[in-house]
Amino acid sequence: RIDMESSAYTAVTLDIFETLWQQGYSQLGVVLQSCLRRSEGDLDRVNALGARVRLVKGAYNEPAEAAYQKKSDVDRAFARLMETLFREGRYPAIATHDVALIEKAKRLAMEVGLSRDAFEFQMLYGIRRDLQTALAAEGYRVRIYIPFGREWFPYFMRRLGERPANVWFVIRGLLQETRVAQS
Repeated sequence: RIDMESSAYTAVTLDIFETLWQQGYSQLGVVLQSCLRRSEGDLDRVNALGARVRLVKGAYNEPAEAAYQKKSDVDRAFARLMETLFREGRYPAIATHDVALIEKAKRLAMEVGLSRDAFEFQMLYGIRRDLQTALAAEGYRVRIYIPFGREWFPYFMRRLGERPANVWFVIRGLLQETRVAQS
């Protein structure tokens, strides 16, 4: 899937994606961010193509006119987009470590009759491995996301630097895993 950067690049990223899709690159998918106010319309556009979507909350600090500013609003948008994906999408990828959203995804999949092999959860390498293992043990597909290549560290640092809450998210995820491993 083609990753999504800040909202300044959303339109051009989707235009490039759609051009490639129309040229026959139907194995491609795209990432949409629930924090962006425009994402519901973007999801309709991508679903109309029949393309795969990875749904993420979004890591960028965006202006209020482009993005929801409260976590609760981002989470509600994530849930709405996830429901649309489960009802209309093609092999949705739910990229979150948020246990409440994961549980909602599991309930929603059952509600709409989406089998456990018809979608997947995606999570960052090294964060909440306990949760990844538990989901896999329950029969869900879990894909682990790891940046690689020469630019992996700058990419990782951008993700942390774009939002100070990202640093706490990583630390909290590592600590939760440590507590589970010790018990």
